[in-house]
Amino acid sequence: MKFAQYIEVQSGPINGVGILRAGVSLVKLGIGTAQALAFMLRHRPDALLLTGGWVCVPGGIAAWLLRVPSMISLPDIEPALTIKALRHLATRVAVTAPDSLRYFRAGQAVVTGYPLRQALLTATRAAGIAHFGLDPARRTLLVFGGSRGARSINRAVAAILPELLADGVQVLWVTGTLDWDEVVGVLKQPGLTPEGERVKAFAYLHEDMALALASADLVVSRSGASVLGELTLFGLPSILVPYPYAWRYQKVNADYLVRQGAAVMVEDGRMSETLLPTIRQIMRDDVRRGAMARASAALAQPQGAANAARELIRLANKER
Repeated sequence: MKFAQYIEVQSGPINGVGILRAGVSLVKLGIGTAQALAFMLRHRPDALLLTGGWVCVPGGIAAWLLRVPSMISLPDIEPALTIKALRHLATRVAVTAPDSLRYFRAGQAVVTGYPLRQALLTATRAAGIAHFGLDPARRTLLVFGGSRGARSINRAVAAILPELLADGVQVLWVTGTLDWDEVVGVLKQPGLTPEGERVKAFAYLHEDMALALASADLVVSRSGASVLGELTLFGLPSILVPYPYAWRYQKVNADYLVRQGAAVMVEDGRMSETLLPTIRQIMRDDVRRGAMARASAALAQPQGAANAARELIRLANKER
């Protein structure tokens, strides 16, 4: 099997933008397709992996024209517009969960699970508790909203922080970079001392995020695609708050975990009313939390990356 070097191809969005930008994007997509064709003719790949987004469209078209087998990796439950378009050209689709199979023709999609990085696969609860200096006798709430953060979640948690600490909960809070200064100000409030020592706040975690997940008892987060693989890997019950100002993919992801009994969904605009009672209901009910944890763990597919790689290799070998 041959591996080619990295190149850039031109592309651009054609939905959700004005007519002028869409026209420019169509030109870029045409140029990008020519670039992809030239690259594939030069290197003759055995297979192509597509991960979605407009940048993958030129490669998907070029692969179809040259009869190079291609596989789409779909992380979310519902495919976005570009994947819905590329599915007509792709040979195979690797999906995270069975609920995605209905979006593709019979036999085209295979459930491989969400691809997970190695740090997640080796993280343990004991290592996480030691790393963050947590009290192993207390329940831990993990809050995060992505690398840039989720302002509505951060502010909702800030408003209920004294009550959470009064309940004996310790908090791992990954604020994102945008709200870090605001959260630092919250943590300096006199009323949080010394209880505030049970709040471990970080603007961003990378490899350490695996240890944060491993040490948590309950998660409050958005519901991007990673929750389908990462929360289930650790058997974590969760309170999911889909991002309300984008297309519905996060809500579809959250709905899936809710139906499986692994999560509860809270609307972004109602967190001031519902977040604290929901956290308390789950944290105080060991039976319910345990049931949610088992439901979450039942969905785990730790070998998602290896499964997808195996499908891609099979696809390439079939075409030799």
